[in-house]
Amino acid sequence: MMKFRFRRQGTDPQREKIKQELFAFNKTVEHGFPHQPSALAFDPKLELMAIGTKSGAIKVYGAPGVEFTGLHKDTTAVTQIHFLPGQVSQQGVVSLQEVGNYSLPGRPGIESCSATRVTVLLLLRSCDLLCIGTEGGGVYFLELPRLSLKDDQTLLQDQVTQSLPDDYRCGKSLGPVESLQEHPQQSGKVLIGYSRGLVVLWDLSSRQVEQLFLGKQQLESLVWERSGNLFVSSHNDGGYSMWPVTSGNPNIHQPASSTIPYGPFPCKAINKILWRTTQTGSPVLLYSGGMPRASYGDRHCLTIQQDKDHVTLDFTSRVIDFFTVHSTEQDKEFDDPTALVVLLEEELVVIDLQTPGWPSLPTPYLAPLHSSAITCSCHISNVPPKLWERLINAGKAQQGRQQTWPICGGKNLAPPAKQQELLLTGHEDGTVRFWDASGVALTPLYKLSTANVFHTDCDPSDDPQDPSDDPDMQQEEEWPPFRKVGCFDPYSDDPRLGIQKISLCKYSNKLVVTGTAGQVIILGLNDERSDHLVDVSVVDLLQDREGFTWKGHDRLEPRLKPAPFPPGFQPLVLVQCLPPASVTAVALHAEWNLIAFGTSHGFGLFDYHRRNAVLARCTLHPNDSLAMEGPLSRVKSLKKSLRQSFRSRRPTLEGLNPGQRTTRSLEWSDVFHNVDVVFIYLFLFRGGASESSACVEAVLGKEIQLMHRAPVVSICVLDGRGKPLPDPYEASQDLAIAPDMTNAHSVLIASEEQLKVFSLPKVSAKTKFKLTAHEGCRVRKVALVVFSSAAQEDYSEHTLVCLTNLGDMHLFNIPGLRPQVRYDCIRKEDISGIASCVFTKTGQGFYLISPSEYERFSLSAKVLTEPLCSVQLDRLLEPRPAR
Repeated sequence: MMKFRFRRQGTDPQREKIKQELFAFNKTVEHGFPHQPSALAFDPKLELMAIGTKSGAIKVYGAPGVEFTGLHKDTTAVTQIHFLPGQVSQQGVVSLQEVGNYSLPGRPGIESCSATRVTVLLLLRSCDLLCIGTEGGGVYFLELPRLSLKDDQTLLQDQVTQSLPDDYRCGKSLGPVESLQEHPQQSGKVLIGYSRGLVVLWDLSSRQVEQLFLGKQQLESLVWERSGNLFVSSHNDGGYSMWPVTSGNPNIHQPASSTIPYGPFPCKAINKILWRTTQTGSPVLLYSGGMPRASYGDRHCLTIQQDKDHVTLDFTSRVIDFFTVHSTEQDKEFDDPTALVVLLEEELVVIDLQTPGWPSLPTPYLAPLHSSAITCSCHISNVPPKLWERLINAGKAQQGRQQTWPICGGKNLAPPAKQQELLLTGHEDGTVRFWDASGVALTPLYKLSTANVFHTDCDPSDDPQDPSDDPDMQQEEEWPPFRKVGCFDPYSDDPRLGIQKISLCKYSNKLVVTGTAGQVIILGLNDERSDHLVDVSVVDLLQDREGFTWKGHDRLEPRLKPAPFPPGFQPLVLVQCLPPASVTAVALHAEWNLIAFGTSHGFGLFDYHRRNAVLARCTLHPNDSLAMEGPLSRVKSLKKSLRQSFRSRRPTLEGLNPGQRTTRSLEWSDVFHNVDVVFIYLFLFRGGASESSACVEAVLGKEIQLMHRAPVVSICVLDGRGKPLPDPYEASQDLAIAPDMTNAHSVLIASEEQLKVFSLPKVSAKTKFKLTAHEGCRVRKVALVVFSSAAQEDYSEHTLVCLTNLGDMHLFNIPGLRPQVRYDCIRKEDISGIASCVFTKTGQGFYLISPSEYERFSLSAKVLTEPLCSVQLDRLLEPRPAR
């Protein structure tokens, strides 16, 4: 009896079991381009590519959907990576970090940590020996896979110096080992290149210097010609030399030829050079750097030459490394390169070497999300097949040609996606990019630019076709023959173009984007190219305010003549708010052709079908009840909120004429930063003989004043069963389960401090949960999610997900607001990650872990999007830790 009276309440084993079947937190995959890449490798047999980063991560990529991530225990940079051919399932990759942890003996009289610092690695084709060049000029040999040192094979610089002619020694050190290259036809013979310029052909079996190439220019890199009859060296003066390898002459004093391609004026070093033979007879020469110092010393370039064809690829970020995809079979006579893969500091660029003009290839993954800084994002689930197909076609029209992706190793074992998902990102340059977020590979589908709606410094006649893909666009008269390649462009021509909010109706194909200069653009989907004039409306949100002077930027000037718009989303109506402050709140009601938008100065309701019909507007005065403690600053922006348009049809409401068809938009509102008031509007739909004669009127019906006066984050209306109402189009087109209209509805309002449910239509408080009692946290993002059971096919629950400023996720049932589970997701110091977080309707989410990468996570025990492939890495790589 006493035991029962004092037993702790709240623990229900059955409920705990259900929660385990519904909820589980996992970080599943990282989308985008690796932050701060530092190393690159390619396995031609497995057709896998590896990228190392400065944080110690190694990411391996193959065919779309095939990718792995490993992280070293230490966070030091990975500077070199080498695959162990044919042994990926057992040993993975060898990185410089593993070798760096191995203690190498130093030379007498020289500080060990300096003399034995590893500068270059070479994995012999036999895969049983790893050659290591060091800063002290020594070459060491480690036996694989144990990484045990073979003392009898060590080659110190003194041994090489003894073989040099007296006139070449000059008492100088040969410098660090810059390059190690195995003979392409004779195993066990290695070219050793020293910084001073000396190149040695070393025979491992006899442990003798077979040939000396007495170069005098500082060496940067070496590459063999396929036959082994010559090799090419590149140097710090911007030149390269070809050296014949012939028997009978142990000392070669001069190269067969030397060239400074961009001379005669002083040039920067050629950091790396490749020589690839082809069946056409003319080899392909590829090298990075070499630009004239005075004129183009700040350019990041890579040159491709074949006979008379010559192009200088001009990038916007530094070249880290590059390789070619070519034939490596020993019985093949030629390399015949098919593609060039260039790892840059901010993106990956792939060049098709088989197509005339050497066009760039679109990447199915690793696209730079930050090509222009991301300013907002939204997720669209369960995209209708027709809309998906039209977006695919619009993207193909932009890309022009379609080529095969050259990195195609591994096998994606993940089942096909049950539904198509879109991730939309808004950018600082006025673009909206559409990504296929259905699987592991975040693939770019289509890019929308809003710049050509306005007169700006941007070229309004920009064609979506990538000029780098068109060989006719090359400026052959210019020397060097530059061609802009890649899409990373961190500088916006006009910061006013920045996208602040995106709203897409996937059923009506209407899109609304807002910007930093008061612009609201309504767009429709068109499969054909169109030249038309965009209708412009101006809405003064300060019409009732006197004595106000806007001191910010000017509004963007709209184009007054028809402009060309490519297939895809094309602008129909432009609404410009005055003053031109950032429009960071927008709601779209595509069925009624209505949009609501707001800035820190006020908000408006607009009928874009009737173009100039402003249904309602509200001006925020600095001294009214909307501000909290004192004036509302101009620079304060709207609080991001969940704004969806819901409706319920009822017979005549009290106070309205019986002839009017009425629909109440129960949750169609915009919420302002530092505002603790919720506006409820009544919408009157007046029908006519035609669609053009129909109109909507808005009447302010109610204001909800929150007593705790915290900023409102989100609003959602719940039906009689406590479930969120479906989208308007879903309800009218019978695309969703009809809401419960028999019982009273309620409204869920989330502020920064608490969650509260009010009954409708009386707007009386029903239940609440205050989060500030827990470590002083503040609500940052809120979403209503459907969680499906991993054990029961037909069981699911609607749950409120709440992200706080501490980076943790709180899950509550609705409408009772009882806490379910809590997860630590994002570091509380990661302000950018918390601000960028976006949820899906099925329990997944995305947030930025760097300017170029999204972390994808799942709160659902059933719905996960993670790699499932037939190639795995282990042993050398630690499991991927939670961030």
